[in-house]
Amino acid sequence: MTLAFEPRPFCAACRPPFWAKGGHAQTIWGHLLQAEGLGLEPDHQPQNGVRAADYRVDLGDGDALVASELKHPNPRAAVHLFHGLSGDTTADYMRLAALAAWRSGCTVLATNHRGCGRGRGLAAKSYHSGSSEDLAMALEAGRKRHPDLAHFAIGFSLSANALLLLLAENLGPAPAGVIAVNPPVDLESTSLRMHAGFNRVYEQRFVKRLRESLQQRFLEHKDGHEYVIPPGATLWDVDEIVTAHSGGFKDARDYYQQCSTHKRLSKISIPTVILGAADDPIVDVACLRRARLSASTYLHIEPSGGHIGYLTRSASGLGAKRWLPEFLEHMLGELLRSHAG
Repeated sequence: MTLAFEPRPFCAACRPPFWAKGGHAQTIWGHLLQAEGLGLEPDHQPQNGVRAADYRVDLGDGDALVASELKHPNPRAAVHLFHGLSGDTTADYMRLAALAAWRSGCTVLATNHRGCGRGRGLAAKSYHSGSSEDLAMALEAGRKRHPDLAHFAIGFSLSANALLLLLAENLGPAPAGVIAVNPPVDLESTSLRMHAGFNRVYEQRFVKRLRESLQQRFLEHKDGHEYVIPPGATLWDVDEIVTAHSGGFKDARDYYQQCSTHKRLSKISIPTVILGAADDPIVDVACLRRARLSASTYLHIEPSGGHIGYLTRSASGLGAKRWLPEFLEHMLGELLRSHAG
């Protein structure tokens, strides 16, 4: 049964300072400027006396993930966080989401994908935008740790699409609600877009980090297959060489077709928020605008924000602050309210 979801809109617009206008400026400055958030690893400063703790998620195929838990002293719910391509739980947007969840009165469970962050050396296989089964197992591990709480999830970019796929195809027990931030719902379109114009800068950064991760995995003898990613390779090439082989797809296009969600969003039956930015240089929000959504899915397109940048003017008008935590806190409140009935 599809649950209708009609959250109260978040009306505080993201109004960038003059030096952060445009999708590229939002994306780059959003990455470069340090953000105030919550540390999600045991060596970070405690939050109100509570220090994050690691735990392991076994995936049943010999691989494992490492997740971090920040227990709220009086939790209303648990919120799972999942990062984007080549990221980990130390990413600024993860710490900002943790802050929003904590302020909402929730325990935070932040998961590193296979071979990422503190889980390096624990996985032979690669992760991708269709790794919904991994997310389902992380959600289940969280439920076992906190069986009396409702569980929600926030995914960023690659993980946002993987969460939407989990919901649309019923690939595992669903969380009570989801927020998907800048999801690349049409993977083929996004892959081609990454190779156009200035986006090549982002593409080469992703490819470089993926190449380094694969090489380290091989040197650690975790993956017996040595992938050769040639100089100048595109993300499509990486998906052709690595993702298709590791994920059991025929080729990159088969991966894109099987794991894209833009034609499946009408099948989602639990309360879901999708956030996109009209000036996102990586994800074309036209795919989201054209998609047929279920009654349980709420789409918010912010005019400015880039790809998980979302810098808005500070009180002085010259500086900037982060818009995303307030949006997430508001929407988490709406999901909690909807769940409570």
